Amino acid sequence: MLVNREVLLAKVESTYNTDSVPTEGANAILVESMNIKPTNVRMIDRAAIRASLAPLKPIYGGRLAELTFDVELKGSGTAGTAPELGVLLRGCGMGETIVASTSVTYEPVSTGFESLTFYLYQDGIRTIVTGARGTITSAIEAGNTGKLSFTFTGHVADPTDTAIAAPSYSSVVPSVALGINFTVGGYAAAINSFTFDMGNEIVTPNSISESDGYGEIRIGKRAVKGTIDPESQLVGTKDYISEWSGGTSSALTTNSIGGTGGNICTISMPAVVYREVADGERDGIRTYDIAFDAVESSGDDELSLVFT
Repeated sequence: MLVNREVLLAKVESTYNTDSVPTEGANAILVESMNIKPTNVRMIDRAAIRASLAPLKPIYGGRLAELTFDVELKGSGTAGTAPELGVLLRGCGMGETIVASTSVTYEPVSTGFESLTFYLYQDGIRTIVTGARGTITSAIEAGNTGKLSFTFTGHVADPTDTAIAAPSYSSVVPSVALGINFTVGGYAAAINSFTFDMGNEIVTPNSISESDGYGEIRIGKRAVKGTIDPESQLVGTKDYISEWSGGTSSALTTNSIGGTGGNICTISMPAVVYREVADGERDGIRTYDIAFDAVESSGDDELSLVFT
C-alpha cells in the first residue's frame, strides 16, 4: 500500500459525533503531511497475584484519534464563497461570516462550537473520525506560500476495506508571500516570517456511557500567540523594547496576501502584546525575535482571517 495514495474528506456535523457523510465531490480537502495516530489509549493492566510471575493480557479500554495535516492558505477563487479550508477553521472554534460576492471572515467563538466528520482514505482502507475538534498553527515566510497546520482529535471507528475516493479539488493556486504591506502598531515592519498559534486546549472528558469511554471533545480555552522577526530600527523610528516594557497593545495585520479577487487573504490581530523581544540576525542585518500574545479588543476578535 502506498503512503502517497491518500484522500481526506471533511464536513461539518449537524449533530455532535454523528457522521455527516462527506462526499468526494463536495468535501475533499487538498492536504500535505497527513498523519493519523491513536491518542488517549486505554490499555488496562491486570495486577493479579498468582503463583506465576507471567502477566495477564491487558484489556483494551477505548481510544480516540489524532489527525494532523497541512493545508495551503488560499481562497475559493470567488469573493464571498467559502474557501476549501473553511470547514477546518470552523472545526477549530472559528465562526464563519459570509458577505455575498464580497468576503468570508473567520473569527474565534466562545460558544456554539462546531464539530467535523473526517473520512480518511489510505490506498484501499477508510478510517472514519467523528466529533472532531482541533487547533491551528500557521507560518508565512517571504517568497513562499502560506500554510496552515491543523491538529484534530475525534472519535474513531476501526478501519474498513474501501476503495479510495476520486475527489474534486479546488483548482485555485495559493498566492506567494511577496509585496505584502505587513504592519504592527501602524508601522510597516520589514519581516521575513510571521507565525501564529491559535492555542486551543482540546478537552477529552471520560464518559462511561460512550462506547469508546470518552464524551464530547471540547475546546476548553484558547491562547493565541505568535512570532515576528522585524529588522531593528533607531529608537526614534520604532521602539520595540519600550513597547514591550510598557505593555503597549498594537494592531497587527498582514494586509492583503494575494492580489486576485477571490484569492486574497488578510490575517489580522487588533491587540498584540509583546511577550519577549530578543536580538536576532538575518543575512548580516540586525533584527528582533519577537514573541507576542494576541488578546481581544472587543470580545472574541483576537484573530481574524478574511478572504476576499
